[in-house]
Amino acid sequence: MSLEINVKNILNDFDIASSDEFLKILGQIMLEFRSNLTVDYLKGKIKKIMDLTTESEKKKQCKLLLPYFDWYLQGL
Repeated sequence: MSLEINVKNILNDFDIASSDEFLKILGQIMLEFRSNLTVDYLKGKIKKIMDLTTESEKKKQCKLLLPYFDWYLQGL
């Protein structure tokens, strides 16, 4: 599946997607960023989310990063 389709699927069905799937796709979106500051910020956020113990907490934190998915689609 293409990255665009994966991003749209996450945006359409966020509640169904796992945090691992979300973070995997976010990692692919990061490759599109030109700013090292943004990449470093997101790497830190991803690490913090991965360190959480419950899926519900991970999902709460992932939800805060959804604007990056919107940004990706706007750039197409």
